[in-house]
Amino acid sequence: MSNTMNTTSTAPLRRIRTVILGAAGRDFHDFNVVFRDDPTYEVVAFTATQIPDIEGRRYPPELAGSLYPQGIPILAETELSELLERDHIDVVVFAYSDVRHEQVMHVASRCIAAGADFRLHSARRTMLRSSRPVIAVTAVRTGVGKSQTTRYLARMLTDLGLRVVAIRHPMPYGDLAAQACQRFATYADLDRYECTIEEREEYEPHLDAGVVVYAGVDYERILREAEQEADVILWDGGNNDLPFYVPDLHVVLADPLRPGDEAAYHPGEANVRMADVVVIAKCDSARTADVEAVEASVRELNPGATVLRADSPVTVDDPSVVAGRRVIVVEDGPTLTHGSMTYGAGVVGARAAGAARIIDPTPYAVGSIVATYAKYPNARGVLPAMGYGSDQVHDLEATIRAAVEAGECEAVVTGTPIDLTRVLTVPAPLVRARYDLRELVPGGLAAAVRTALPLDALGGHRAPSAGATLAGSAP
Repeated sequence: MSNTMNTTSTAPLRRIRTVILGAAGRDFHDFNVVFRDDPTYEVVAFTATQIPDIEGRRYPPELAGSLYPQGIPILAETELSELLERDHIDVVVFAYSDVRHEQVMHVASRCIAAGADFRLHSARRTMLRSSRPVIAVTAVRTGVGKSQTTRYLARMLTDLGLRVVAIRHPMPYGDLAAQACQRFATYADLDRYECTIEEREEYEPHLDAGVVVYAGVDYERILREAEQEADVILWDGGNNDLPFYVPDLHVVLADPLRPGDEAAYHPGEANVRMADVVVIAKCDSARTADVEAVEASVRELNPGATVLRADSPVTVDDPSVVAGRRVIVVEDGPTLTHGSMTYGAGVVGARAAGAARIIDPTPYAVGSIVATYAKYPNARGVLPAMGYGSDQVHDLEATIRAAVEAGECEAVVTGTPIDLTRVLTVPAPLVRARYDLRELVPGGLAAAVRTALPLDALGGHRAPSAGATLAGSAP
């Protein structure tokens, strides 16, 4: 028998060569929490998808840590097959959201066939623990109503005199080192950080309500800074991603306009299975049969969750601008793109306000808007608020202008949660369609908050507003 089995090799072990697939959010968080300081692994590259023009950068050494003095390249996911073969990748980590289960497994099959292990990190593996109570708001899909629910909860808590800070899922599309930890308290902060339309859509409504928002790249640092000025942390999730922080109360939004998606998308199904409370939103816009089907599906996935129903009422600032006119409707971009919706609050508001006709902007599309319609044909008929950079904002404005100059568009209804006139100019009246959350049976969310959070121990830093209570109906 050979004695080679008894010898001990002194050759250094090769680091496990790893690629993280992402979209400038969960991928960076998973790296920071799991890989950054682990010499067992070598993260060779990130890949990027879903969001335009976020590849071609590097994850900077200031964020990557001492094991990566040159930083880490960010490549397009279309280069994955070549990367797997060229760099002899051992492990691929899937780290983005709002993806059909079938699509996830197609990516997995490519990696497995190339000889790489395929991983999905659990929430437990990647969530950080806060010294403050955390309420997490997530969803089964993009565009269900997380933001309005987060605002609803923030108003409920601030009315009790509690200091509330919202931490938003990352959207770092610019200089990553400069965006490591961002605090937004005023509109001037949005300008200072050169926020995109997508960022403004998430931050502005919180600022309007007097709630400070944190976001960025390094969510450990963000959490520790936010804890210094918060009694309660609100995790305002992006897409249908898992929370980054361990929640004391996990509220998940489900969508009866997309019945079945609660069990068909990653990681939305995981959110449902983890939820303390599932809110079925948009009940005022959905068929009763679809609401009931979603509720039955949710109860099967998570029998222990509290299931609440809510409307998502839409109001238009000045219906007289819309009534009897031909209008273009601008809707939230991600809801139409990887969210796969064909309309949003803007269309609901325009119809309710008596628009004569909703104009299809497709014939007037310019530049990147043309490319968006080609990639997401479901968005045709409305105008997605694609604003990931100045060029896209220009194309959005030019598309509206072309329709106005052709005599087709008499007014614009915007269903995005921001004042678009702050970032673009159009030669037609523009009105906003706003949406909120209204529980069908008031008090359900308040009861869940009261059960989950030690409100008596938190105290209050200002006098509660008149009538503020968590005992009965919600504010």
